[in-house]
Amino acid sequence: MAKCRFIFFDVGNTLLFPNRSRILSPLPAERHPSLDRWQALERRTKQEFDRSMTAGRVDHSFWWTFHSYLLQESGNSDDDLVQELVRNTQNSANWDQILPDTRVALDRIASAYAIAVISNSDGKIDAVLRRCGICDCFASITDSGIVGREKPHSAIFESALRQMKADPGESMYVGDVYSVDYVGATRAGMRALLFDVAGTYKDRDLPRVESLSELEKWLEV
Repeated sequence: MAKCRFIFFDVGNTLLFPNRSRILSPLPAERHPSLDRWQALERRTKQEFDRSMTAGRVDHSFWWTFHSYLLQESGNSDDDLVQELVRNTQNSANWDQILPDTRVALDRIASAYAIAVISNSDGKIDAVLRRCGICDCFASITDSGIVGREKPHSAIFESALRQMKADPGESMYVGDVYSVDYVGATRAGMRALLFDVAGTYKDRDLPRVESLSELEKWLEV
């Protein structure tokens, strides 16, 4: 196997995390789930979404399913409210929570690999990365809102590979959803690793890490 020279990162739930209070602003504060509950809903939604994608069907978007479950838990099934929550979640500006030492870890990784971003976003993910202080870590940023194709479609991975002049066989993608990130990257000829903070895939035989420090250790193997 060729040596890995390029690492491409997802953004949401990999480098940056949701501003839950802003996303959930249409709901009374007492109905905001804890982080543990949010991650439990995330695990449930990812598992259902992966099954649907693998079977070739997707009835609703990932976030429609997620927020439908969230509201159902409180006995509410208001489609208009679900749609408002989905809009808030799909607004890249609401993904601005960054874990401590993210910049330091990225700088260390960038000293050994060429690093870049591939994100399903709204065409503005570069601005969010800049506001969070890590935009300049990356040699290129590929945003589906600009490319016009979303992961898992091979076209978005191929666009990013071209920008980096990278051979897919020397490239790895790090993202959090199996059916979108792992499957999409491997179909494009890349290696893939799941960034699994919520522990969705801990019982599956898939390469995974839960933090950038774990990723650094994994890269040393």
